[in-house]
Amino acid sequence: MASLWQKLFGKGATSSSAATIDSLAVLGADMHSHLLPGLDDGAETVAHSLDLLRALRDIGFRKLVMTPHIMGDFYKNTPEGVRAALAQLQEATLAAGITDMELACAAEYYLDEFLGRKLADGTEMLTFGGDKRYLLFETSYMNEPLNLREIVFELKAQGYRPVLAHPERYTYLYGRFAEIEKLRGEYGVLMQLNLNSLAGYYSPAAQKVAEMLIDGGLVDFVGTDTHHLRHTETLLRKTMVRPYMEKLLRLPLLNKEL
Repeated sequence: MASLWQKLFGKGATSSSAATIDSLAVLGADMHSHLLPGLDDGAETVAHSLDLLRALRDIGFRKLVMTPHIMGDFYKNTPEGVRAALAQLQEATLAAGITDMELACAAEYYLDEFLGRKLADGTEMLTFGGDKRYLLFETSYMNEPLNLREIVFELKAQGYRPVLAHPERYTYLYGRFAEIEKLRGEYGVLMQLNLNSLAGYYSPAAQKVAEMLIDGGLVDFVGTDTHHLRHTETLLRKTMVRPYMEKLLRLPLLNKEL
């Protein structure tokens, strides 16, 4: 019986052979994580945040751009609240004697009507990359937003550089890889891959799309999307030994410039 990804992507679709990566220090920065305490479905407490921070440091990261969800009525985070949580974690990090990690914040915006209102109202948006103004956003996993291209146009018109979080996880794009290529090539949307997708953490289909993105040189950023220790454990024990990690790290990833 044909595998799931062969059904989705054709009979020639296969996985690759193995390689081992000892450290992710070459990346320098992780630009997608949920370590800030008490803001979303990630770290619940400062102690939890410190556990996750230490795990990412052990893997090789020396800068974390932490990106809590901002989502309509569900995660009503504001720039002021996010920065306050960052200051709290920075203080706790120093008190714990951790001096070799740079901590910064941005956000992961959900593409909903509230994001459109923020853009229309000129509300401050949390970005990363300094004056490059990278803005991380996500969509529904199942349903393609009808206003996706309009929001991208408005983001760019206001000087932001939109970065689509984990495109490999959106099931509405499965079997429509040309749409991802179009979003990046024609609409200028940068693509951020979740590292654990390479280990099949989310699904075999997400893993295959991740591999296709790497094969096509369509990955601009990578992130851990860390919420819990099981994410860092998967990264260390499974993802870093996957064959596509070596190929991924040969791409001109923008993490290195943050």
